[in-house]
Amino acid sequence: MTKLFLFIQKTLLPILILIFFSQNIYASNGKATWIWYPGDYDIWLGNEMSNRRTERGAFFPPFWKMDSHYVLVEFSKKIKLTAPEEISIFVEGQYNVKLNGKLLFGTPEKLTLPVGEHDLNIKVYNQKNVPAIFVSGKTIFSDSSWLVTFEDKEWIDESGKASDLSATTYLSAASWDFDTPEARPSEFKLAQTPMEAVSSVKKNNGILVDFGKETFGFVKFHKLKGKGEINIFYGESEEEALSTEYCETLDKYSVNNSIAEDYTLPNSKAYRYIYIESDAEVKFDKVSMLYEYLPLDYRGGFRCNDNEINQIWDVSAYTMHLTSREFFIDGIKRDRWVWSGDAIQSYLMNYYLFFDSHSVKRTINLLRGKDPVTSHVNTIMDYTFYWFLSIYDYYLFTGDIHYIKEIYPKMVSLMDFVLNRTNSNGMVEGLSGDWVFVDWADGFLDKQGELSFEQILFCKSLQTMVICADIAGNSDEKTKYEKLANSLLSKLESQFWNAEKQAFVHNRKNGEMSESITRYSNMFAILFDYVDENKKQAIKNSVLLNDNILKITTPYMRFYELEALCALGEFASVTKEIKEYWGGMLKLGATSFWEKYNPDDKGTDHLKMYGRPFGKSLCHAWGASPIYLLGKYYLGIKPVKPGYEEFSVSPTLGGLEWMDGSVPTPAGDISLYMNKKEIKIKAHNGSGWITFESKKKPQSANGNIESLGNNKYRMLIIGDGTEKVIKYQGK
Repeated sequence: MTKLFLFIQKTLLPILILIFFSQNIYASNGKATWIWYPGDYDIWLGNEMSNRRTERGAFFPPFWKMDSHYVLVEFSKKIKLTAPEEISIFVEGQYNVKLNGKLLFGTPEKLTLPVGEHDLNIKVYNQKNVPAIFVSGKTIFSDSSWLVTFEDKEWIDESGKASDLSATTYLSAASWDFDTPEARPSEFKLAQTPMEAVSSVKKNNGILVDFGKETFGFVKFHKLKGKGEINIFYGESEEEALSTEYCETLDKYSVNNSIAEDYTLPNSKAYRYIYIESDAEVKFDKVSMLYEYLPLDYRGGFRCNDNEINQIWDVSAYTMHLTSREFFIDGIKRDRWVWSGDAIQSYLMNYYLFFDSHSVKRTINLLRGKDPVTSHVNTIMDYTFYWFLSIYDYYLFTGDIHYIKEIYPKMVSLMDFVLNRTNSNGMVEGLSGDWVFVDWADGFLDKQGELSFEQILFCKSLQTMVICADIAGNSDEKTKYEKLANSLLSKLESQFWNAEKQAFVHNRKNGEMSESITRYSNMFAILFDYVDENKKQAIKNSVLLNDNILKITTPYMRFYELEALCALGEFASVTKEIKEYWGGMLKLGATSFWEKYNPDDKGTDHLKMYGRPFGKSLCHAWGASPIYLLGKYYLGIKPVKPGYEEFSVSPTLGGLEWMDGSVPTPAGDISLYMNKKEIKIKAHNGSGWITFESKKKPQSANGNIESLGNNKYRMLIIGDGTEKVIKYQGK
């Protein structure tokens, strides 16, 4: 067996790889699409989106470095034809075409290629938009089999001979659902659909319009007529819309219509309410809106006997959809930007709701931008580490090796930036220009010195580099990152663990441990398995269940706190917390979940943040975390090997009577129903173990159930699309 394995590895495998790449050179997926240099469209589209933010009518751009697309890109394809073929060429930009190294006259829109093997090159210049091409023929199509480069590095000697060798780096072309010549990438717009208001009443000096729930889109005036000014004040709450002086967003429009016409404002906004004041001569019949959204399928689902939790799941899903736009943004009213800390949670929720991997890659690419690296992602140290961690998650959930290889060089250059800023102890601490965020806290949170929280994220980032270096085939860098990760991991307990307090301290200054204990590093140490079971239990009691430790009031960090409690099996506490925390927002009328919620706040105090009366976002991506918690820990479904090739299922009712749900995977959904006597499960791909507890020996006609001791059992689930039923005795 060993000799056969070695023969396959040394002899057959290289041949198979050669055959694969030989076929791939000439391969096409049979469908043309617009293609471009990887990451460039994401950066360009992100710039377009990020710079739409306004604050009370003023332009409000991001405050970090913004990159641009490569303005000159070459597209190339090796072609083998057994019959002549005519192709059509569509281009975004100024271009030329070379066939077998010969520059063709003009800018051909159609081209007939003769029989034989050919090198087809199209070079495109576009300063305004992303250079892109669409090529379509009988067998020749623009797709990911084309190669692209932003520099061909050609040189010519004194005789006029072009170089035979080149240091050009080629990548596979990127695309995203622009599958007709007319669907030009530069003209992309989100989908729109009409939506009516639920009420429109006279208020103060104008009209207050209510759309019934948090929403996003374009305000439309029907039969607008007259001459004068019209002022539109937006609000996620009625109080904000009526506050003409302090509402976060507003529009002003001059009307000069002799004939009544419908008019739609040019910019989309987030709101539930709009308050309209206008001059006396300005008249209109009514106000509606065009709801703006990214079309996504709700693949994941969750239902149980508790209607409040069902409502929490529904509102979480709606919150997630509202913040899933061109990219995963933080909140729809105020920032409308892409933040790495918000995004990593959006990715995880997306894997349990939409499983839209394109949106994940677009967002990761935008956040990373281009070299050289001059600051942390979003200028925030922890957000750089979340960026690395998000790539690990992406690989685990999708199994997309191609993307890991593509993004790996940018991982290396960003990690080089981090390593060049470590101190003599091999740790990170805030330097000039670094924003050390951690969380918004209702109390003092020291950001100075070596924060244990930052070191834990840094260590996990280094471990991610080890995995990706291995995928990229770079053994030297894999060894380098392994040494750095192991060195840092060995220091975490010795330099931050307080044996008396049975917890990691918050930080160290000048080599001395502080006395402060916070939740952040302690819950991440549990999630990353950086401590043994005894210390996990100690942290649970001394920190997570200890009300004397500074409480977390943002859904952002509540996400990780509740995940850590789920990992420790504290489902009764988590169920109670979900109902109290997210249920508390619902009781206050929330139609989407907020950036922050403190149950001790009263009245309009719930709307305040950043020193502004309406600064808080009432639709924030990190507020949708019940999607992830209910999918990963209650349904208990998660990938074990990349792309769900192997999965695990550990369902837990957590105090519920029954639950019924599904989790999307790259090759179909995994669905599960559970009550206290029966489990039904169906998977469409891969295989994995379902593990559960039963007071009595369980039975199934669909497989062999193994005992693990202590009333724990497991059964192997094969993803063949058939439903497996287990009879058991639950608590």
